[in-house]
Amino acid sequence: MRVLVVFESMFGNTQQIAEAVCGGLRTRGATVELLEVSSSPHAVPDGVDGFVLGGPTHARGMSRPGTREAADRMTYEGLPAPVSQGSGIREWIERTQLPPRLPFACFDTRARGPRLLSGSAARAAHAVLAGSGHAPVIPPESFLVVKTGDDGVHHLVPGEAERARAWGETVAAHLRARIAPSP
Repeated sequence: MRVLVVFESMFGNTQQIAEAVCGGLRTRGATVELLEVSSSPHAVPDGVDGFVLGGPTHARGMSRPGTREAADRMTYEGLPAPVSQGSGIREWIERTQLPPRLPFACFDTRARGPRLLSGSAARAAHAVLAGSGHAPVIPPESFLVVKTGDDGVHHLVPGEAERARAWGETVAAHLRARIAPSP
């Protein structure tokens, strides 16, 4: 089973989750290709059995050029530049040629705090992909980040990477069941 994992990440949290998801997929025997969104192909390669798409939640949904610019302005002395520069998962969905009914799963990272904002990049991407006729294998999942310390940057909530690995295993099991030949 071959799985493509495409992610968008600003400060590295979504990338860490994508890497953990890949670990879970591999644990269940998947061959995985992990790609940052700007280096991903404009057509899904032949032989891919399904894909996982992940990105940060911005303004209650998938990032847009304006929200990515705002996040980029948040970087300051001592912080690395955003991992993903340029387009995000919204644009990837719009530009990428996907085979019909290709199985998929979506995840996001989103803030946890006193006022957990509603909205989810994963739910938004899931809705667009399912509405385009692709085959979801599992409901979308959110992994939480929280501001810690004085740096003003969000970091993964402890345990989220482990939860992402387990979610990746679940995705692999559902994907394998979806693509298994009928008896």
